[in-house]
Amino acid sequence: MTAGNLTLEKIVEARRRLTGVAHHTPLDFSNTFSEMTGNSVFLKLENMQKTGSFKIRGAYNKVMSLSEDERRHGVIAASAGNHAQGVAYAATRAGMPCTVVMPDGAPISKVMATRRYGAKVVLAEGGYEEAYRLALELQELSGATYVHGFDDVEVMAGQGTIALELIEDMPEMEAILIPVGGGGLIAGMSVALKKLRPGIRIIGVQACGAQAASLSFKEGGRKEIDHTCTFADGISIRKPGEKTLPIILQYVDEIVTVDDEEIANSVLLLLERSKIVAEGAGAVGLAALVHKKTSLSGAKTVVLLSGGNIDVNILSIIIERGLVKSGRYVRLRAIITDQPGNLRKLLSAVADARANVITISHDRVKPSIPLKQAEVELALETRDQEHIDQILAVLSQIGYCPEIIS
Repeated sequence: MTAGNLTLEKIVEARRRLTGVAHHTPLDFSNTFSEMTGNSVFLKLENMQKTGSFKIRGAYNKVMSLSEDERRHGVIAASAGNHAQGVAYAATRAGMPCTVVMPDGAPISKVMATRRYGAKVVLAEGGYEEAYRLALELQELSGATYVHGFDDVEVMAGQGTIALELIEDMPEMEAILIPVGGGGLIAGMSVALKKLRPGIRIIGVQACGAQAASLSFKEGGRKEIDHTCTFADGISIRKPGEKTLPIILQYVDEIVTVDDEEIANSVLLLLERSKIVAEGAGAVGLAALVHKKTSLSGAKTVVLLSGGNIDVNILSIIIERGLVKSGRYVRLRAIITDQPGNLRKLLSAVADARANVITISHDRVKPSIPLKQAEVELALETRDQEHIDQILAVLSQIGYCPEIIS
């Protein structure tokens, strides 16, 4: 049986095309996440792939499948970022002109990277769907070949090469968690996995704020959602593909969802525990495993980290919020008498409590502050929530009324 013309043979051919282009990415056992989840957890590190994500596989396979005449007219694509970089890299390597339409809200790091890889970038107002429509309009004018981010057999075949690597590296694999947006990645991989290892449990993972594929999977038909709301921009898609969904329905065992807090927590866990940088879309599989969204227990499980192209501003917010939640960062406000030595008294108490001052603000002119008093705001590095409670108690004992700002 073929899956919408996507065959194992096409995936094997895609691997031949990708030889010397795409990395055979590492498969790394994680003792930390194994202990946390009760499974033997292996991380497939596609965040270490060229261009920072798996997308180069499908994009390059599609570009190299074009005829000479098609290559002369070039390619065009719509993408929030990773597919854009993959298409740009592939087209430049093949000596072809390339245009990529990106949402105007796409991370600036991904826009700049796409330009560096050689593409002409056009920004479209709105999200992915608006970028997609504009790309089709430009494609009609230019005669370029449209390279779809997921709903294309050659693109799916390229993504499916990840499964071939996994079967070689870990033939005993029992389950795998795969991020899902439009479905190209999980469709391509599931064909290869189920053809070669039918017993492997394939679990797709989506963001709660972009769960079109999850809804479609449950209802057995293609569903579109009105809008998406997630920082995992790589899987922020309003409807799965026409070609990908039938494959998903045929081969995928389950699709689960995780919220943005759970995704952010997993991004931080990967960074702190494994020294791995993953973007939101790349971390959803780990989020599902860590937050018990599956019934897996004691299974040899692969978590696909699909990309690492996270915007540094988003990463800094995730880190700061994570530190706040774990009690390792706190901002306090206190009112002191505006006299020489009082600020030193406050800071000495903080130092005695073994907290490290990161920033300090001293304000005595704010209208809400009584005359002869001053407001002091402190950002402190702390050990945990118990340490914060100790600091608050110490400051209260010596006459201050500290208030936690965040």
